[in-house]
Amino acid sequence: MSLESPESSQETFTHKVEFELNGSPERHCVPTSATVLDLLRNSCGKQGVRASCERSVCGACTVLVDDLPVAACSTFAFDIEGARVETVEGLAAQDGTLSAQQQAFSECGGFQCGFCTSGMLMLTTGLLRQNPQPNREEIRDWISSNTCRCTGYEMILESVERAAELAGAKQQDQASE
Repeated sequence: MSLESPESSQETFTHKVEFELNGSPERHCVPTSATVLDLLRNSCGKQGVRASCERSVCGACTVLVDDLPVAACSTFAFDIEGARVETVEGLAAQDGTLSAQQQAFSECGGFQCGFCTSGMLMLTTGLLRQNPQPNREEIRDWISSNTCRCTGYEMILESVERAAELAGAKQQDQASE
């Protein structure tokens, strides 16, 4: 009878994952138990993806996978095989120009400590791609999956509304060029 601990007798299996991250191809070999959060923070250096509750409750780890918000802390890395993944680091333009969402959160004070901000920005991005002109109730519904302990949400709601205005104005400018 062996007295080995379960950890010492278990093999570590790995999985190769190929995906697009903020527009660039990525290829990593990760343990099968790795989450998207583990992969993005530890292998890709994306520190804007926050680890907080690690139970898909707070939303600090929200990223977009094929344009849909996903809790990176509870999604296995192998689930993003072949997907387009976006993090807060990919929102600004190459020249550093802020996205409409980032600009709106800055203008409207939609952050205080900043811990939830990256998740809120990614939710806002996903929402505006699904619905470029959401009403306040739709915005509340979308951001309800993210917890903010500082702002009381009013400034976040205003930030999302302002982001919709800025994004709409940008689209009109591009259409008229």
